Amino acid sequence: MQNCCDDFIRSPLAEFPFQLNTTSRQAKRCGYPGFNLSCNSRNQTILTLPYSGDFVVYYIDYFLQSLLIEDPDGCLPRRFLNQSFTLSGSPFHFEFYNNNYTFYNCYKETIYKRARRVSCLSGDNFTVWKTSSPFTELQQQCRVILNAPIEVQLTWFEPNCVYFVYGVEECAFKSDTGLEVGCFNVASTAPAPPSTSLSMSAKYGIAIGMGIPGLLCLIWLTCYQCKRVTVNSQRPQPNIQLSTSVVPQHIAFVMGLNGPTIESYPKTLLGESRELPNPNDNTCPICLSEYKPKETLRTIPECNHYFHVNCIDEWLKINATCPVCRNSLD
Repeated sequence: MQNCCDDFIRSPLAEFPFQLNTTSRQAKRCGYPGFNLSCNSRNQTILTLPYSGDFVVYYIDYFLQSLLIEDPDGCLPRRFLNQSFTLSGSPFHFEFYNNNYTFYNCYKETIYKRARRVSCLSGDNFTVWKTSSPFTELQQQCRVILNAPIEVQLTWFEPNCVYFVYGVEECAFKSDTGLEVGCFNVASTAPAPPSTSLSMSAKYGIAIGMGIPGLLCLIWLTCYQCKRVTVNSQRPQPNIQLSTSVVPQHIAFVMGLNGPTIESYPKTLLGESRELPNPNDNTCPICLSEYKPKETLRTIPECNHYFHVNCIDEWLKINATCPVCRNSLD
């Protein structure tokens, strides 16, 4: 497990099936064919696609087997405009385009406050603007040249390491030949730690250091549970009377949405730019926390409002309405 470049904030860890191109840092069979990473002169982690060239990798999700890529110069739409973006010859597939925008070529020197200027596509005699919500003034004065995302998420299916337990097992080749992979227990392959003898005072210190945080957590959980019980007891309970002369019917009270319905609502993984279709959607309406890069958001399709996945999932389990506009989701 290695950082590819010196920029540790933007450099993802290189784990199987990925392999660094520097043989001094990883053995020859540390990676799967087609998963080679390298570093450029700007300390960017680079994935080279056979027919599309170099792309910056700034996030890898080994559990979901996906990665986010962008153009090294920050101008991914230019790849789509030149039709020079293809995954042919690589093990990757498009999972989804993140944040699709419409790009307009404008010859008038007009500033559009509801759009953003794209410097890398603009020239001396024209300006390119992008927007996720086209408006009349822009449509009348400019022409559409492209519909493209600002970042792309890819996924891979082979090798399949989805079922290994992260932190306990690792995915690797089963033998020195062939491409068959398997899961291996990390504890059984790791070298045994050196035996050490702790003094009695050190043992007491460890016990106290671990016991106090555990006690505080127990107190917090107890208070939290008491608060939930109090809130539930204050809710009006349905008055249900069952007759003993007839067979009682099963009565179910559904206050929110079921799990499959909630999971069907689309997710969006934020990139470094944190851009959403609506520039004002930069804060979760439920927890009031500002969105951060690499956070996963969920969208309610009926009204296109964004929330943290954990926040909106808990809300929808007990409420079948949007927290923002209160539209019914039945």
